[in-house]
Amino acid sequence: MSTPKPLENYTSYRGLPPLAGLCTVEEAAKPGLSVEECVRRLKRFHYAFKRLHQILTARITAEPIYELKTAFSHHAYLCAEHTTALRRRICEMREPPLGLEDVPHPALEAFFDEILAAPTTGELVWGVYTFAVVSLDQAIRDYLQATNPLTDAPSRRILRFACLELDDMLQWGNQSSARLDYSEFQSGWTMLSYVLQDLLALAGQVDGTHAVSPDQQQNVLPRCYSNTPYQYDPIPKRDERFSDPWNQGVNAESFLYSESFPPRAKALMMLYKRLREIDVPEMMASIITQTPGKPWGYYRDMTRQLWDEARHAMMGEVGFVALGVDWTQVKITHNWSYRLNTECTPMERHGVLYFIEQGLMPKTGKRYEFETGQKSGLPLIATIQDFDWADEVLHSQIGRLWYIPEFGTLQKALEYGDTAWSKVLSNWATVKAQGLTNHDNWWPAVYTQACAAEGIPPDPAVLEFAETYEGKRADLQRVAAE
Repeated sequence: MSTPKPLENYTSYRGLPPLAGLCTVEEAAKPGLSVEECVRRLKRFHYAFKRLHQILTARITAEPIYELKTAFSHHAYLCAEHTTALRRRICEMREPPLGLEDVPHPALEAFFDEILAAPTTGELVWGVYTFAVVSLDQAIRDYLQATNPLTDAPSRRILRFACLELDDMLQWGNQSSARLDYSEFQSGWTMLSYVLQDLLALAGQVDGTHAVSPDQQQNVLPRCYSNTPYQYDPIPKRDERFSDPWNQGVNAESFLYSESFPPRAKALMMLYKRLREIDVPEMMASIITQTPGKPWGYYRDMTRQLWDEARHAMMGEVGFVALGVDWTQVKITHNWSYRLNTECTPMERHGVLYFIEQGLMPKTGKRYEFETGQKSGLPLIATIQDFDWADEVLHSQIGRLWYIPEFGTLQKALEYGDTAWSKVLSNWATVKAQGLTNHDNWWPAVYTQACAAEGIPPDPAVLEFAETYEGKRADLQRVAAE
């Protein structure tokens, strides 16, 4: 007669799910991974998320396609959040020094260097989503299977969230890859594929668990594009839908703060302001990329703000579509991000950002826009402005945490930002003289289109509005003073 195994005789009280629902007793009775091995793998996941954040952020500005620009902003934020969660978890498992800034393997470093340096959008998307995201996702799933679900429950929790969002990123990547034209870089794509495969093999894959032969270890790291170190491109680029990107022919602030115009028309102008915010991720990406050596919390918070600003632009896009307006008829300037990125230091850019944000906080700023959205009778506009206001409050807090301490006092910080803002405020006359734009007044056509979609006649006074962007500085100074 055989002796029964202990687990076969174990039953939970009244059949209740054991172990807080984490797993079965049988699953928890398997040894799983040691703390040392868990930390080793988690540090590799941390490195992968951190490098993906770096790559996606660095490529936002010069990516012309709007949908890719906003998606890179979103995915950079997700990677920043998972980097943060992994840092916290690793800190719980081992005492310093943690080595979180160390490169876990030279081949893994070269793998991400190659993706960062990819010269075309297609190769970048292919490298990030087909190689890096897929490999990281598989490594995390292997970890979830191998580690003890009870003893390592905190790690499993954060990694399950990571898998959910990696899956979202992968689905987006697959759908986007199917729409991109790979014919223009067929040879480069094939070469990059082989290089990335070889580098992952030399690294033992993302988690370092795959054996690397002694012969492979002696190999020189195969590099392709990263033989020449990547150089960040600060010039904002837009696709063909963003025609006339130097146009500053409409001063939205003058329209919004005038008592002469009705809230419903002002709602349309606020949507323009939201969509115009696509220039903020273009500029903030330059701050993040060109400001090394900060604590990780700085990059996480700044990336959250960058993502919020991209989200605001998409709110404007959706608002226009919901009102039956072709948003491509609105002339979205890139003058602001272009000049800040090319004429200012990263600290000056941050100063401008914070100075403008402070002008949005008084009652004539975001509160006013929200109340105007409510008065418009358009529930979607009120919702957009409600969340836009909430986000800007957070952004002001981020500035207080990371920007003001550089100057010691709020007053000095604001003065610095004001000086930097004056430096690049407007080159309205210059860009016209250079033949870059005529500053055409696009407002009447857009307003007429919105009225036609709603089936109402245009208001003649609204239709005739034509104040230029030149007056924007006075408006901002007035709002900040109030």
